[in-house]
Amino acid sequence: MALTLIKEDGTGKADANSYASVADGDAYFEGHLYATQWTAANADNKAKALVFATRLIDAERQFNGVKTTAVQALQWPRSNCPNPDAAAESGAAAAVLVDDQVPPAVVKATCELAKELLLQDRTTAPPGEGLIATWTDTSGTKYSKTDKRPLLSYLVQSLLAKYSASVRRGSPVVRLVRT
Repeated sequence: MALTLIKEDGTGKADANSYASVADGDAYFEGHLYATQWTAANADNKAKALVFATRLIDAERQFNGVKTTAVQALQWPRSNCPNPDAAAESGAAAAVLVDDQVPPAVVKATCELAKELLLQDRTTAPPGEGLIATWTDTSGTKYSKTDKRPLLSYLVQSLLAKYSASVRRGSPVVRLVRT
């Protein structure tokens, strides 16, 4: 059975499974220097990667504000999500994001993570992860629990940082709250 990508359009769809469409990804990667993995993939694999990227983003990030409906499938759209780019003098309406769309940064992060997923499975540890030393004579290895590749790349985390925090402790992204 083929996957049907259902893009969240800002209405809080109960059956949405992606923040971005294949067309969104194609447009995003037109101006991307490292787009080969995306452009070489077929439309079915692009759709699968976008759906999986959305799942991982929703699992790894806690977005600011609250869901707009109780039945929506994804974390976006959201109400009362602070707009970090709003000028202080813009007024209360500009202080929060509109609640009927997915922010462009979330769409971009979804596309970026989808490309990374086409390149490699980020849900498994790469060979040698955590290995910091080996020796012979008596043979041994030493591992570091902190030497782990993040599930979401630093670029994806940076794109999402304006609107969310990591659900994991020790995230390399620091949340800035303006008062």
